Amino acid sequence: MREVIESLVSQALRSAVDGGRLALTEIPEPAVERPRDPSHGDWATSVALRSAKAAGMNPRVLAQVLADEIADHPDIDAVEIAGPGFINLRVSAHALQRVLTEAREKGADFGRVDLGKGKRVQVEFVSANPVGPMHVGHGRWAALGDSMARVLTHAGYEVEREFYINDAGVQMDTFAKSVAARYLELCGQQIEFGEDWYRGAYITDIAREILDAEGAGWADADADERESHFKETAYMAVLEHLKHVLHGMGVDFDVWFSERTLHAPAADGGPSEVEAAIASLREAGHIYEKDDATWFASIPFGDDKDRVLKKADGSYTYFAADIAYHKDKFDRGFDRVIDIWGADHHGYVKRMEAAVAALGHPGKLQIVIGQLVNLFRDGEVVRMSKRTGEMVTFEDLLDEVGPDAARYFFLRRSTDQPLDFDIGLAKQQSNENPVYYVQYAHARICSILRKAAGADTADESVDIAATVAEAISSDAPLALLSSEPELSLMRKLAEFSEVVEIAATQLAPFKLTRYAEDLAAAFHQFYTLCRVVDPEEPELTAARLYAVDATRIALAGVLALVGVSAPERM
Repeated sequence: MREVIESLVSQALRSAVDGGRLALTEIPEPAVERPRDPSHGDWATSVALRSAKAAGMNPRVLAQVLADEIADHPDIDAVEIAGPGFINLRVSAHALQRVLTEAREKGADFGRVDLGKGKRVQVEFVSANPVGPMHVGHGRWAALGDSMARVLTHAGYEVEREFYINDAGVQMDTFAKSVAARYLELCGQQIEFGEDWYRGAYITDIAREILDAEGAGWADADADERESHFKETAYMAVLEHLKHVLHGMGVDFDVWFSERTLHAPAADGGPSEVEAAIASLREAGHIYEKDDATWFASIPFGDDKDRVLKKADGSYTYFAADIAYHKDKFDRGFDRVIDIWGADHHGYVKRMEAAVAALGHPGKLQIVIGQLVNLFRDGEVVRMSKRTGEMVTFEDLLDEVGPDAARYFFLRRSTDQPLDFDIGLAKQQSNENPVYYVQYAHARICSILRKAAGADTADESVDIAATVAEAISSDAPLALLSSEPELSLMRKLAEFSEVVEIAATQLAPFKLTRYAEDLAAAFHQFYTLCRVVDPEEPELTAARLYAVDATRIALAGVLALVGVSAPERM
């Protein structure tokens, strides 16, 4: 709809110039936007204000010239000049009715835009250390990254999801020592447990799994050999568990990238990717040596200080591996890379942006910081799991509220805000629960269509596609849809592609949940005030059923972008 209105304003400008009523050498961009107050119309443009000086006209006079050009168009119901020269436009019922046809013709492609034009985007998210269970913050980032990938795809990008496995470094050695210690305890040995070792009950569970599968033979093995074996065994067990939990929320990755590969020599025996990345920066003049260490000159790229990549003892910093990893990303041909990090990585953003710019890709890395999640149960703070007496994990939460509620609640707030997640509310089957409210709107529509088609409402095998084909007339008289509840519903449907574009541009999936709730509210209001199936009004019934089905398609579409199911029965 935005494109339609912008085209009308552009045509009005061109027509006025060609007719000699407007003296402009260049046609300005129409730049229409939605007024904050709906009573001011559906769309507004300040083009008269912006063009008045160049045209040598009073802004309101110029606005009137354009209004006269637009007023008679069938897609426009009313034009109003406001304030110093704003033009407010109200879309006609005819134009809104056309949206219903578009929704039903496009189906799952309704709302799709070509913002990305096929550009390749990588979204890297979650990337939890493979040494234990994910916390609820990881769940929020999983929902955010996956929904972001979905909406970017709907906006015309080619998207790849990636999980970066932090499987190198001290934490992996500590993990191995922890599992080995619990294994030895299970074998009856007394072990002094290190202060910095992992102490969760899951460590004992892993050790017990190894003992059950392989026996007690490792108790007498060489300590280094035992820890090396346990590191790999436990690492793979945790990694598979991470994949299982994420899959349970509908999050699957295209690539699982191992940090270890960055440190390994190349297949031809050449330098590792970490060494190659530093060599690339050195060749570009961004590396220097100082105090027996290797430094990246990041200050010229906006960082607050230069960064060490290789320490005096010859070991590489985590930042060196991160630079190599991002070089690898862009070497794979991505036009844009999006990283979703936890709030504790906020101070790391500038140096990573500096490194990517130094590698020759300025402005192509976008880092989204995901704030933490505070758990509540009916208003009371929840910190510990009743089952384990330890931290409530992402898996615990998923088991209790289910994937739909988890995803939806994780996405209801902007990522730059901490999220208060009320477990009690997420489990409610009432209109107070936002995901239930939206899903119920979809289920109610399916029920209406089944009844209209004369289908057996108790038969769960009834296919919704067959029901729609039976209930909907393709030549329904949509011109009858002119009451305010009908117009409000159609206006909300017309916003779908606009919301997709905004959510994709701003990397803001919370715009989708807000739209889903607004659309559900518009439908519930329509359903309350307009009798959909009226035997005494067959033509109006046909038109309203058509509108109801278009709403079903839009609700299913926005829920799919959020990653939430659209149930046909509730």
